[in-house]
Formats: sequence, C-alpha cells, structure tokens
Amino acid sequence: MDRLAEVEDRLAELKKVKQLVHTGPDPAATRRQHDKGKLTARERIELLLDKDSFSEVEPLRRHRASGFGLEDRRPYTDGVITGWGTVYGRTVFVYAHDFRIFGGALGEAHAQKIHKIMDMAIAAGAPLVSLNDGAGARIQEGVVALAGYGGIFRRNTQASGVIPQISVMLGPCAGGAAYSPALTDFVFMVRETAQMFITGPDVVAAVTGEKVSQNALGGADVHGEVSGVAHFVHDDERTCLEDVRFLLSMLPLNNRETPPAEATDDPADRLCERLVDLVPADGARPYDMRNVIEELSDHGHYLEVHESWATNVVVALSRLDGHVVGFVANQPQVLAGVLDTRASEKAARFVQFCDAFNIPLVTLLDVPGFLPGVDQEHGGIIRHGAKLLYAYCNATVPRISLVLRKAYGGAYIVMDSCSVGADLSYAWPSNEIAVMGAEGAAKVIFRRQIAAADDPDATYAELVQQYKEELMHPYYAAERGLIDDVIDPAETRTVLIRALRMLHAKHAELPARKHGNPPQ
Repeated sequence: MDRLAEVEDRLAELKKVKQLVHTGPDPAATRRQHDKGKLTARERIELLLDKDSFSEVEPLRRHRASGFGLEDRRPYTDGVITGWGTVYGRTVFVYAHDFRIFGGALGEAHAQKIHKIMDMAIAAGAPLVSLNDGAGARIQEGVVALAGYGGIFRRNTQASGVIPQISVMLGPCAGGAAYSPALTDFVFMVRETAQMFITGPDVVAAVTGEKVSQNALGGADVHGEVSGVAHFVHDDERTCLEDVRFLLSMLPLNNRETPPAEATDDPADRLCERLVDLVPADGARPYDMRNVIEELSDHGHYLEVHESWATNVVVALSRLDGHVVGFVANQPQVLAGVLDTRASEKAARFVQFCDAFNIPLVTLLDVPGFLPGVDQEHGGIIRHGAKLLYAYCNATVPRISLVLRKAYGGAYIVMDSCSVGADLSYAWPSNEIAVMGAEGAAKVIFRRQIAAADDPDATYAELVQQYKEELMHPYYAAERGLIDDVIDPAETRTVLIRALRMLHAKHAELPARKHGNPPQ
C-alpha cells in the first residue's frame, strides 16, 4: 500500500505541474494578453490545429540561467510551446512564443526547444508553423540568446525548399528575431498587434531624428503594401489562423510529395464563356486579371499571395480539376500590367516556391513590357527582371503559358515563353506577340519614310496597320512554332486541365551542381 500511495502522490503532483504548465505562472498575465486583443499561445495552437491533435514536446523545460533575478524565475516551458498536431488530418509542427513568460523573449533553453522541433519537422518531412509574439533576445542571458537565434536561422535555411515554413506574426518581432520569418516561405501578420523591424522607433529617433510609431515603422500594412515582407495581412487572429490552415491544405508535406488533390464536381470541360466579356478586345482597356483566375479555378476559389504589394502582377494558389496549381499573371488594371522591379521579385519568389514544392505553374500574359524610367534602371530592373527569368528557366515543374492579349519585348520572354522552357504555350485569337507595339515599331522602322511623306500622319497610320498585318496577326507566332495552339477563350479551362493531366508525371533534371548563383 505504501508503494501505491507513493505512486498516487506522484500522479497528483504531476497533475498539479501539468495544470501549472497549461495555465501559466501568472493569471494576471493572461488577462493582460487578452486586454491587448491577443490570444494566448495555447489558444492560438488550438485554433491552428485539429481538435485534440496537439502533442507537446518538453513542456517541463526550464532555464538554468542565473543572475539578474533569473534564478528566482524559472517557469515551465521557458516561454515557448513546441510540438506537433494535424491540420485537416495531416501532420504539422508548431512552436508558439508565450508572451506571458519573459515577454516571449528567447533564451538558451527557449532556443533549444525551437531547434529541437525544427529538427523534428525536417526529419519527419512535415510543415513548420511559427506563431511569433516575442520581445527578441533575453538580454539577461547575453550572447547565448543571440547564438540561439543563429541556430534557428541555420535551420530555416536548411529547411528551405524541403518543408513548407510559415511564420505567423501575432505580436512584436524586433531586431535579429525578424530574420527568421524573412527566411520562411510565407509571412502572415495581424493588424495593430503585430510589428516587425530591425531597429525600433526609439533607435530610429535617436539616430535619424525621425519620430515614428511602431505600426508606422513595421506594422502589418507597411509590410503588406510597402516592403513586401508580409504575404498575408489580417484584421484578427482567428481569421489569420483560418487562412494559415487553408494555405496548409494546398501545400505538400515536403518536397518529395505532390500537393493534396481534392475531388471536385466542377467539370473539367466547363466552358468559360464569360472570359470573352471579362477581357476587352481593345488592348488599351484595363480589366481585373483576378476575375480571369476566378473563372478558370475550381468553383472560383483561389488564394492570392502578396495581394497588396507589387499589384501589377498577380500570384495565387488555386485548383484545376482538383489539383493545386500556381497562377502567375500580369494585372492590366495596375500600370497596364507592366513588369517592374517589385513585380519581378514577387513573381520570381512565387515561381521558386512552386517549383520547390511540385506545384505546376500556369502563366497568364498580358504585358506591354518592362516599366521604363530612370528610377527603374537605377533600382536594378535588369537585376530584378533577371530574377524572374532565372526562376522560370530553373523550374522543372509542369509549366504552361497563355497569351491573352499583349506580349511585348523582353517581358514576353521573361514571362515563361516557349523559348525559356515552358512545356506548352497557348494564345487567344486576340494575342499580339511582338518586339514592341505596332505604333512604336512603325516609328522606328519607317522613321525616314514617315518624315518624307506628304501626309506623315496618314502614312504613319498606314504603316502601323501594315506592321500589324505582317508581324502581329494572331497566328504569326503559331506558324513559327513559338505557340502550340491558338485556342477559343471559352475552352481555356478544358485545354489547361488536359495539358496538366498529360504533364502530371513530368520528370526533368537540371545539370549536376552544388547550387546556382541567381541574380540578387
């Protein structure tokens, strides 16, 4: 009986410890978190993962640091909750900073827990989601805290292109801590409560004299619209975590698998007759390319990435015939759909992600060229445009391009043309594929003839029409094998699905090398 009583005492003790682990050391800290409009780390994990699926790792971990009063404050978890669970039945690893403990600041034990769960995610071949709400390095622990960040960055890099990595910003993230989200595949941010910056407002004011609030310096809208650091921006944590779940449902567990397919009752041979009305025949008239993607996608559902940044190009994950695809498309509604430095970088990053995780690419072209201007040239449009070119040329996933209207100059080549390796290239009858628009071409080619004419304007108009008829008719590229077929817009969905079915088992290998040296 003594032995049984001892076991019962131990179990009772364990129950108390586990209760303390789950409630946290200070109930007032939970109230303060809620008063800020923020959920606790465990509440966030519950929203992210399937019900009752979370298995925690090292919940009883405590730091061993001393000095500055740390020896008297040794809470369980050390301010970070780590473990794994499922999202729609598939394994996902997660770590969540607990702002109630040391402000979520990272110390040695805290970092080691994150290192362990990252190693487990890589070994198991499953996505990693970080729920970030921390005050940076734990100053009381000195350099060992900084070394902890180094270990995280190294693992972020090792996991890149191996498992999907998603960072969810739900509170402050300052200094070197901001580099971990920047190394991951996707960054979600919540307005008002989340901020990211390398140097905070106080440092900025001391060094430059500029006074700026935390949100104005590194808030969600700043990173969603100006810097491009955030891929998704949300008003609250619940809708943010719902979208994280939705994104995970479209991604493979790792780079050795294909994305999960879903049964769909949206017919593969559904005609898209609305496309003729959605896309004006007049190449100078704008339209919203997102409406085209919606019409082509299964039941009109798609997830746009970087919705508010570099909006002259649209990148989105969608499904065709139940299979995940990545759309890259010019947006004629913004800057006529031209490519500039930011749009090139945005599209290149997305192409690289899709290629890393076996997601076929569908490119929709309506591009008048690269944006001209001194600012663009000095800003490195050559370098940034080359990023997109490199990404497409390096991609081995199935690649299909479709010219809706304009496709001029180098921008046509860069946007996954046949010559850079697209598996199949299609065009609508409204396509205009050329070095430049007829108006500009006529001025260059026939400059002297126009100047010598009795009626320069009439001669110019006549020569523009001649150039269009000879070099810009819809079958010119098809006659030379640069377009595989000119198709009826209404049949676009059917054509794309048939092509993707054929390319499903595509296998391509790049030359043996350690890695390429892409333009930066």
